[in-house]
Amino acid sequence: MSIINYASREIQFKIVYYGPALCGKTTNLAYIHERISPANRGDLVSLATAADRTLFFDFLPLNAVVIKGFVTKFQLYTVPGQVIYNATRQLVLRSVDGIVFVADSQWEKMEDNVESFKNLEENLAQQNLSIDEIPYVLQYNKRDLTNIAPINYLEFLLNNRKRRVPSFEVISSTGQNVFASLNAVSQMLLHKFSKQEAPASGAATAVAVPVEPSSLPSPTLKPKIALPSLS
Repeated sequence: MSIINYASREIQFKIVYYGPALCGKTTNLAYIHERISPANRGDLVSLATAADRTLFFDFLPLNAVVIKGFVTKFQLYTVPGQVIYNATRQLVLRSVDGIVFVADSQWEKMEDNVESFKNLEENLAQQNLSIDEIPYVLQYNKRDLTNIAPINYLEFLLNNRKRRVPSFEVISSTGQNVFASLNAVSQMLLHKFSKQEAPASGAATAVAVPVEPSSLPSPTLKPKIALPSLS
């Protein structure tokens, strides 16, 4: 659930990167954090366990969506991939607004992908939520490796619901489609929010949501895709 801060005139949205162990969730966040101007992002915080960790940071895009005078701020989280840390997964999912499910494209990880997606559904159910109520996208990561499943098979396993969602072929180690998937889920949750929970009444002005910046000596977040006007 988004957090509205009337003092700072900010609306905070929480996006969680979910998936099996070693699928690339941490690499996603590290890449995004590196590409955002330090003036517009918080510290990348790591909460380590014995064999896994949770990462998070927040950022305020240079060109953010403005809703009735409130600027949008995003909080990005990962969950630990190992099953033994399921209590931490449940904690991180509290008040989630959007999800990026990161699947490992390697053939030997197919069972792990399915189990992790099922675990996501179960943990959302603990909050009386359905995956079909949450804006989410799918990442098929590690597409640069050799022993990978074809996209149509991954779609069959993970995107065969009545509600099909956007999916992306990703190489998180190089950043391929990392910002594209973040951009997509951001647009989805902002559209949902504008219809249901915008503070006070009145129009919302959509400027843009984050996409990958161009290659610059000093990276900044420069949007390419503008949302249509929200109402």
